[in-house]
Amino acid sequence: MSLFVMDIRWSPFMDNIIASSSEDCTVRIWQIPDGGLRRNMTEALMILIGHSRRVGLIEWHPTCSGILLSAGYDCKILIWNLEEGVAVKMIDSHPDVILCMSFNTDGSLLATSCKDKKLRIIDPRSGKVLQEADCKSTRVNRVVFLGNLKRVLTTGVSRWNTRQIALWDQEDLSAPITEEEIDGLSGVLFPFYDADTHMLYLAGKGDGNIRYYEVSPEKPFLQFLMEFRSPAPQKGLGVMPKRGMDVSECEIFRFYKLVTLKGLVEPISMIVPRRSETYQEDIFPMTAGTESALSAAEWLSGIDRGPQLISLKEAYKRPNPAGLRASKRDRRTVKGIDLLENITPNTDKEVCVCMCMCMCITPMESPHKDSKPDMCVCVCYCWRFFFMFMKEVSLAHQGCINLINNNNKKQ
Repeated sequence: MSLFVMDIRWSPFMDNIIASSSEDCTVRIWQIPDGGLRRNMTEALMILIGHSRRVGLIEWHPTCSGILLSAGYDCKILIWNLEEGVAVKMIDSHPDVILCMSFNTDGSLLATSCKDKKLRIIDPRSGKVLQEADCKSTRVNRVVFLGNLKRVLTTGVSRWNTRQIALWDQEDLSAPITEEEIDGLSGVLFPFYDADTHMLYLAGKGDGNIRYYEVSPEKPFLQFLMEFRSPAPQKGLGVMPKRGMDVSECEIFRFYKLVTLKGLVEPISMIVPRRSETYQEDIFPMTAGTESALSAAEWLSGIDRGPQLISLKEAYKRPNPAGLRASKRDRRTVKGIDLLENITPNTDKEVCVCMCMCMCITPMESPHKDSKPDMCVCVCYCWRFFFMFMKEVSLAHQGCINLINNNNKKQ
């Protein structure tokens, strides 16, 4: 490419296909060779030319592998048929620069935010604006559909110059269902929604933290759970598809954080702290797979289909119990609590890492700077399991105190 790349998107159907947009007014499709990149790529699989100004956004259709959308600074959205390599539709209902695009689950609706401070719900095939919200008191930056809840979430800046989020009914944009102010920082808030667990993640550009909420169709609609904190600011974030999660470790979400100061990409995993040795179907329901639900011609003719769902159970690997339990020779039982003998004491570093994991923070926040920086973040997805875990820790602590008191009495 001759100029800067503005946006890149992995194909949700083919793991080696990437779409990119750039300042040279083109959209390009790239195919990563088997085994990964070994040298710089200069030849694209396909070059799409149609915009008159630089292309800032691209978006894959969620259920059709042959449809791609691009939005340029010419205030137009082009719908590309990748099976033929041509633009089949142009949406020109925006008077200013388009800031964000988001498809709903089956790709029948498109939500956009624009620099004219308006939120729109559009029929992408006809280009007709179905709903429009005039956000005069706020500046909407990002928008995302919330799965099958018929809700739309936006992030932006309020009239008091504070960052806020708003929840909307996609069938009635006359007023938001609820609004919530976040903080007074200036970075853009990026929303990420997990339809399988109904979790919403908010990450701000230039921030070091990621907030997460539980989304429900009834009040309070958005329930704040916790936040991941890190001293390293993030320039951008990518997300691993659900089929790439470590199911055996109860990993429900994974970010790839672009760290500005260090010039590296850091993985951040959201893990539900469960000790069960069976597949957790409640946090890993049927999810979208790699198979396209319909062709480009079918979608353009007016057919809508939901994503082809798959189960992640085949990716589950049962943990080896032998690696989790001590041998009988090195173990004794006191009132139902296993106490290991002949085990060397933990160093200060090991104790620090264990405490950080229990407190759901990263070791980077601990006073030991040489702690492992790639520890995962534990997400208390269900408070009931969190309290059960704390109860077991309390019982174990009380058992150790009783054992010490008994030894002192004997002496």
